[in-house]
Amino acid sequence: MSSTQPADPSLIDSRQAALRLLTVLGLVTLGNSGMYVVAVVLPAVQAEFGVGRGDAALPYTLMMICLGLGGLWTGKLADKHGITPVLQVGAVAVCAGFVWAGLSGSIWTFGLAHGLLLGMLGSSSTFAPLLADTALWWNKRRGIAVAVAASGNYLAGTVWPPLVQWGIETIGWRHTYVLMGLLCGGGMLLLARRMRQRPPLVVVQPAGGDLRAISTDRPFGLPVAHAQALLCVAGVACCVAMSMPQVHIVAYCTDLGFGAARGAEMLSLMLACGIVSRLVSGLICDRIGGIRTLLLGSALQGVALLLFLPFDGLVPLYVISGLFGLFQGGIVPSYAIIVREHFPPQEAGARVGAVIMATLVGMALGGWMSGWVFDLTGSYHAAFLNGIAWNLLNLSIAGWLYWRVRRGTLQVSARTAA
Repeated sequence: MSSTQPADPSLIDSRQAALRLLTVLGLVTLGNSGMYVVAVVLPAVQAEFGVGRGDAALPYTLMMICLGLGGLWTGKLADKHGITPVLQVGAVAVCAGFVWAGLSGSIWTFGLAHGLLLGMLGSSSTFAPLLADTALWWNKRRGIAVAVAASGNYLAGTVWPPLVQWGIETIGWRHTYVLMGLLCGGGMLLLARRMRQRPPLVVVQPAGGDLRAISTDRPFGLPVAHAQALLCVAGVACCVAMSMPQVHIVAYCTDLGFGAARGAEMLSLMLACGIVSRLVSGLICDRIGGIRTLLLGSALQGVALLLFLPFDGLVPLYVISGLFGLFQGGIVPSYAIIVREHFPPQEAGARVGAVIMATLVGMALGGWMSGWVFDLTGSYHAAFLNGIAWNLLNLSIAGWLYWRVRRGTLQVSARTAA
């Protein structure tokens, strides 16, 4: 297949692409449920197994690391064999992971269920491969399409935490986990049947002065390996910062005396606002490109993290949680757009998988690190400062890459004029 022409031009930006996007949204919502459920059950698991806050956060850390590693594997398999068999394996793993975790007798078996099944085999099949797949079905509206697909992740964070909190209070966290496995795994199997069509390949044709260049052997004017490594470091940094409120907001509210239910509501609000953020960022991305969208999102996320330091009242925390969701929701999808704009489309699954792996490593590292800092200091204040420092690292990388692309665009324009 030629890398410069689509397999079937009629499939690009088509009605079939739109219907497929709705299926992708459902798959991401079901497959990524475990990422947010584990944060809700953290206080109950800590109490039942008699462990510290840092140890109780380890299942989340293990899940995110394994999810990232799994994204590399599932992305390559999807590039080679198509997305459907990858999704079918993921559906079985999500079901088995929830059930095993619900029946676990220790924090270690609980963690292994989240890492090996829910993370490496389950959720990994429904994020990076689906973002890469979506990017190959759209051209003019690629930014908003990828944003809709990625919004399934936050839709999962909006829908599942209050439902799981209700389940914990009604039937206990163990029975809730078993029911989650049956519902999410079964739903994924049904939706996977609608993903059999292989995507076309699209190459962006750059307009004059547009920062969104066609795929090149030197993205950002750098060797491919160097460019990929920089994006991965940026992904780790932004998500160490992002994980602080997302993973610990329930425990933070419990410590402040507001209760776990209020924390679950704040997490749900945060992620609901993240859906809005991702959709708006997708529209912005279609206008200004991926790298500038990343730069904007990183700056706004830093502002939101700063607001957590002086305010710890109930109403301010609701407001700041909403703002945090609105500010940071577009960051992770922008990496998929950046890869699609600057790297060969045939490598989309593997390269998006690598960057998404880095973001998940960042979420894992940040979730554990915040709990560790809390255990050392007895307060989340230092954990917020740690997140702000990592956010500054992400901002500096995004700014430098933007500068290089901008400089390269100006040089090309000058040579063309000459």
